[in-house]
Amino acid sequence: MTRMRTLRVAGPAAVALTLALAMAGCATPGSAPTTGTASASGSATPTSSPRPTGTSTAVPIEGQCDTGNLAGSIAQGSGGAAGSVEVTLVLTNNGSAECSLQGWPGVSFVGDGNGTQLGAAAQFDRSTPHPTVVLKPGGTAQAPLKITQALNYPDADCKPKPADGFRVYPPGSTASLFIAYPGQTACTSESISLLTVGALTGS
Repeated sequence: MTRMRTLRVAGPAAVALTLALAMAGCATPGSAPTTGTASASGSATPTSSPRPTGTSTAVPIEGQCDTGNLAGSIAQGSGGAAGSVEVTLVLTNNGSAECSLQGWPGVSFVGDGNGTQLGAAAQFDRSTPHPTVVLKPGGTAQAPLKITQALNYPDADCKPKPADGFRVYPPGSTASLFIAYPGQTACTSESISLLTVGALTGS
């Protein structure tokens, strides 16, 4: 009696296995399974990329400024609120011809004396206008840069470290430039974003 019960249970399992093998054999050659890693919105930001992502132009616009012809600096901003300060990020066209920039620059703290990125890249303030800015030789484009103080967070969460300055990617560019700005403290934890940058505008 025990053997008959075992056979009745094993029979449907064998049929199910046969059907599964048959369906697998009908799959389109070369098709890949869905991994389910995309977010609910259908987009995802790679966390391992050294380049800050999300600029307004994924490819250079017509007349895009060559990063090698740009110089970066930090100028006085509008001040700030409790626990943060706002400065102005300035990009200057040192080339011999006019060029254009449009959108939000990628910005992150760097340190260790060798350009190592410290913590998360800047978030974009998408409420700011983002026109195409044409820079004549010597011309400048500016973007507001809000810096939240690392002291606002517990050391265990922030993992603070002195910063040497900023790595800046002009919109649409995969090449970056360095802007020295000592005296700042970054959070090395990527779960905390201390920087918020607006879009570039003309002077």
